Amino acid sequence: MTQTELNTLVTMRLLTFGYTVTEADNSLLSYLIGKTTEYVCNFCNFRNNPEDIPEALKYIVADMAAGEFLQQKKTFAPNDLTGLNLDAAVKQVTTGDTTTVFGTGEGSQTDEQRLDAFIRYLLSYGKHELYNHRKVKW
Repeated sequence: MTQTELNTLVTMRLLTFGYTVTEADNSLLSYLIGKTTEYVCNFCNFRNNPEDIPEALKYIVADMAAGEFLQQKKTFAPNDLTGLNLDAAVKQVTTGDTTTVFGTGEGSQTDEQRLDAFIRYLLSYGKHELYNHRKVKW
């Protein structure tokens, strides 16, 4: 999996939330994709090469990078996220016996709380699958 393929996946993922990546975002996006792939490579004991990451993890890496991107935007350029559509992105996530429901307007959560919950989900989604791909390091 190359950096270009990951960039395309993350860009498409952000587009599903209603965020269009601009030319000004490309540097940050490339940095965060590199940071995420390095995290996964270190966690799984790969050789810090994005091409060593198996295809089975590409969507997990893309979600983690998208979560990192949204966190950075929320912190440093919150006005860029005004058009974000979390209702279309996800309303409920079920993993095993745990269900996370993101408010859809009728709940008591504010938009910022919903965004924070969604970012936490993106950053943590699939971490359990990383264990399946860990290699023993001698």
